[in-house]
Amino acid sequence: MSRAELEADLRAGLWGETPSLPPRWFYDERGSRLFDEITGLPEYYPTRAEREILQQRSPEIIEITGAHGVDELGAGTSAKTRVLLDALTAGGRRAVYAPLDISSEVLLETAEELRAEYPTLTVEPAVADFHHLPPLVGEAGERLLLFLGGTIGNFTEEERGGFLAMVRQALAPGDHFLLGADLVKDPARLVAAYDDAAGVTAQFDLNLVDVINHTVPVTGLHREDWVHEAAWDEGASRIEMRLRAVRDIDADFTGIGRRWRLAKGEYLRTEISRKFRLEGLRTELAGHGLEPVTSWTDEAGDFSLTLARASEDLREPRA
Repeated sequence: MSRAELEADLRAGLWGETPSLPPRWFYDERGSRLFDEITGLPEYYPTRAEREILQQRSPEIIEITGAHGVDELGAGTSAKTRVLLDALTAGGRRAVYAPLDISSEVLLETAEELRAEYPTLTVEPAVADFHHLPPLVGEAGERLLLFLGGTIGNFTEEERGGFLAMVRQALAPGDHFLLGADLVKDPARLVAAYDDAAGVTAQFDLNLVDVINHTVPVTGLHREDWVHEAAWDEGASRIEMRLRAVRDIDADFTGIGRRWRLAKGEYLRTEISRKFRLEGLRTELAGHGLEPVTSWTDEAGDFSLTLARASEDLREPRA
């Protein structure tokens, strides 16, 4: 992503009542690799739980959808998706997989690995932000769009509604959408998942400061001036990741001609991660013309996958 895009997000986010930035800026090459490390940490259950569901349900998912073309938003290293690709290409079946991600180096490396691992799979990577969908691969009515990892929780209520409307617009009737979503549970477990004992999530969060410094002209913004924290917001049913200032911040963003000050003890919100109740999520999908076919959880009930089918008509979303 470009300097202009980051500067637009800085203008929109830093001078608000609660300073914030969208989490897409975590994912430069280093951030993407740090997140891959996070997914293997003992506290971070979502990846294991989602993989458990995929291992049990991937053949069923392919059978229900009949998909020959699979697109994935925010694919990263496609680590969990390989379970689904095994089912997609079983028996030498030919198919197309289009992973989309903003980290070009990780995406292109992964595409080469997948071409070697799956001889009957055509891999068509796209370097892009999943807020702007390219045309989907495969035949209309036979496509499967993946949005895994619980990333849907990173959106505000308004952003989530806009995203689901965009997804439905991109799908033809009969296409399917597979959505991973984290579920409400003990807040202590949730906080631990976003503030691990080894400090990897802290490094991931602090990497945002490096991304800003490398991308836009700025003085006075230093990594050592911040500490990472995670907090549970019961009212909003979400985890917030924050960078809290350990001293007064006085940063001059020379490219946009603005100065940003933040007092010691105040924070920059770097990510929200909404946790869902399954029935409410299914109702929300249906309200956007994405009719739930079935939902699964892992054995512990920590995480969910919901398979939805694009309805026959594009209706206005229900309130």
